[in-house]
Parts: sequence; structure tokens; C-alpha cells
Amino acid sequence: MLLSTLSVAAADFASELKAVQDSWATVNYELQDKAKVAGFEALVKESEALVQQYPEKAESHIWHGIVQSSFAGAKGGLGALGLAEAAKEELEKAISMHEAALQGSALTSLGTLYAKVPGWPIGFGSDKKAQAFFKKSLEINPEGLDINYFYADFLYDEKKYDAALSHLQKAKNAPKREGR
Repeated sequence: MLLSTLSVAAADFASELKAVQDSWATVNYELQDKAKVAGFEALVKESEALVQQYPEKAESHIWHGIVQSSFAGAKGGLGALGLAEAAKEELEKAISMHEAALQGSALTSLGTLYAKVPGWPIGFGSDKKAQAFFKKSLEINPEGLDINYFYADFLYDEKKYDAALSHLQKAKNAPKREGR
């Protein structure tokens, strides 16, 4: 009886996590301008509810952080810094819980945040920290699509074009993920 209850709970979590991932993809890739901002605003509430329901799951914190950071990117400007900071906290929490969850996605997302957010005195951005998070994520998932894509983007911004191209090619050749 306990085993079947646990498997139902696991299936529920997986289904709810996938719903957040699918909603994120729709908002991120299909909506634009004010509709995108409104979509992310609603999705932040949905991902926050997932964290509240499954606070012990690193994956819920990862996706809440991804949603918050994406909302920050869509919103832009200084008003987005609070969202970026909140995303950073969620991703750090996920890392402290299970660093390798979702193939190191929290590390990749945190690296991206550090790379994109302005540095001191405006924000917490740091290319040195971004590099460290990307390297750690690559140790977990060296052939992954997301890590290689975002690391390539970072390297391009750093004017390391050959290395960026190498990681972009790895991203292009990454194994396909079912349902993504």
C-alpha cells in the first residue's frame, strides 16, 4: 500500500512539473511583449504553488527559479533585478538540496543569471562566478543541450569564438529529450 501511494505521489509531481515546463515553453517561445510578461507573471504563481506543494523537491525549486529568471528577462530593466535575485535564491536552494537534479540545470541557470545580470553596484552579476557554475554543470552533463547552448552564449559574449562554436556544435548534437 505504501509503495503504491509513493508511486502515485511521484507520478503527480512529475505531471505537475511537466505542466510548468510546458507552460514555460509556450510563454517563452510563443508569446511576445506584454503577453509574454503577463504569461510569466501568471506562471510565477503556478511554479510557486509547485514549490509550496513539493518543497523537498529540488526540481520544483529549479523550475521556479527558471520561471522567475525568464520573467526577469522578459520584464527587463531595473525592475527585473528583484526577480533575478529571487531566482538566484531558488536555484541556490535547489543546488544545496541536489546539485545534479535535472542534469545540473540549477547550475546552468545560475551561471546564466550571473552572466546576464549587471555586476556591482547595480546587481550581483559576475563572469567569474558564471564560468564556475557552467564548468560545474558541464562536469555533470558534458553533452547536454542546455548547458552547451548557454555556455556557448557566455563564451561568445566573452569573445571566445572558437570555444563558443565548439559548445554550440555540442548543443546541436545533444541527445533529444522526450517531450521537449
